[in-house]
Amino acid sequence: MKLSSDLFPPIDWLKGYSKSLAKKDLIAGITLAAYGIPVSLAYATLAGLPPQYGVYGYLIGGLIYAMLGTSKQLAIGPTSAISLVIGTTIAGMANGDVQRWADIASLTALVFAGLAILAYLLRLNGIINFISETVLVGFKAGAALTIGLTQLPKLFGVKGGGENFIDRIITLLQQLSETNITVLIFGIVAIIILIFGEKMMPGKPIAILIVIVSIVLILSTSLGAQNITTVGIIPSGLPEFHLPTLRIRDVDGVLPLATACFLLSYIESVSAARTLAQKNGYFINNRQELLALGVANAAVALGQGYPVAGGLSQSAVNDAAGAKTPLSLVFASATIACCLLFLTEMLQYLPSVILASIVLVAIRGLFDLKEMKHLYKINKQEFYIAMIALVGVLIWGILTGVLLAAIFTLLILLKATSKPNVAFLGRIPGTKRYSDLERHPDNENIKGVLIVRIESSILYFNVENIKEQIWAKINGETNAIKTVIIDLNSSPLVDISGTRFLKNLFNDLKAKNIALKIAEARSEVRDIIRSENLEELLGHISRFISVDDLVTESTKNNS
Repeated sequence: MKLSSDLFPPIDWLKGYSKSLAKKDLIAGITLAAYGIPVSLAYATLAGLPPQYGVYGYLIGGLIYAMLGTSKQLAIGPTSAISLVIGTTIAGMANGDVQRWADIASLTALVFAGLAILAYLLRLNGIINFISETVLVGFKAGAALTIGLTQLPKLFGVKGGGENFIDRIITLLQQLSETNITVLIFGIVAIIILIFGEKMMPGKPIAILIVIVSIVLILSTSLGAQNITTVGIIPSGLPEFHLPTLRIRDVDGVLPLATACFLLSYIESVSAARTLAQKNGYFINNRQELLALGVANAAVALGQGYPVAGGLSQSAVNDAAGAKTPLSLVFASATIACCLLFLTEMLQYLPSVILASIVLVAIRGLFDLKEMKHLYKINKQEFYIAMIALVGVLIWGILTGVLLAAIFTLLILLKATSKPNVAFLGRIPGTKRYSDLERHPDNENIKGVLIVRIESSILYFNVENIKEQIWAKINGETNAIKTVIIDLNSSPLVDISGTRFLKNLFNDLKAKNIALKIAEARSEVRDIIRSENLEELLGHISRFISVDDLVTESTKNNS
């Protein structure tokens, strides 16, 4: 059977592959590995897992995505948001058992994979559209504050603690007197170098340089005796592949957790992939991304990892380093494999404060104050949605916060749809075009004719409101109305209740000796109107008959 490029994207980009592209992908892959290793170690600790589990995600996830993904620069691995969800949620499931914690994380990745592949088969890639950019602004800001607060105790060299955002703040403030000054200075210096390094050498793996220097300092100076916590022993070698030892029925809450990770991963991945595709002049296949993420997470689950996604920061590093195809991920995986085989003995001396510093710098971009100010300036309703997501994430957690904001957004849309704007039109002077009289009072009023434009679909939950607006206008007119023209050009959908509303309107108007006409109905709307036999009452409804045609006809009949 011949493989399709839709199912196996490398068929397309391998056709014109060359040595020059391979060189660029090799450099990008090594750079990505140098960036990804310290970041994945840090994110694994954020997830409450031993550091190597984060590295396994980069190693396996990127390798599989390279074979199935449609983005040429997207880098797959653990992300801060998913790591936080895993860490905060599994804490209540594992009861302090490290092995059970790891098993639940792997099971979550496997269930995630099943959900993604099911969504691919059912063509549910449109789910991304239910989480708006405004919700993401608030979610990212809330996640940044939450993640930052989990890392600050490591920066100050204290234990930290607390069940929620407020508790963690109070606990941290109470422990500040116990601050380890050496750890704090170490962390602040690392943060400064990371920030200035990003500005001076964008796209370069500054983090790996800091990791190397910090390990050398711990081993060769007196800093090793300054009570600086290190990551500890990291097992050498590649991950062993096996199914998670737990099953779904063994763990209450794993399905909601996997669903949360799936939604966050897909949204984060597709958003990053779209951004990079637009920059580099190509398109991604949203549906194929479901399959790529699903299979990648299935492989990660078998390799003892936890859910992975395509993150914008790591993908930006890959792109800036010159990645031209997903083969850069293969080179990155090969580099990570070499490190797991030969360098883990050195990594055990990596200070935990360095990982905390890397996370704190990495999440800076999540808090977009400029975008929040812009939202407040142009649309306060959108700003409030972002704030609901932000506060929801801080108080109730990432999943609840995002869902709360998404539900609030849908309620606002339902409210707007339930009370649609019904415009009453007048003729634009000197033309055959018609627009809203309220916005353009200089338009010509047509004697004896009321022109109504319903600016939404006509559905069961808004017909009463539409009817009230139309009758309020008719009853408020001082001049006798002979004809009502309904312009349906702005109504993409009419349901059964909508068609029966039109039928009842015809009968009610007829009782008052007022004719009802329909103009510019779309094809789907014409079909349902005909299915309810309205043409027998209204006459033929044609796509060729415009508002102006009916106005001309009505004025002749009324004269």
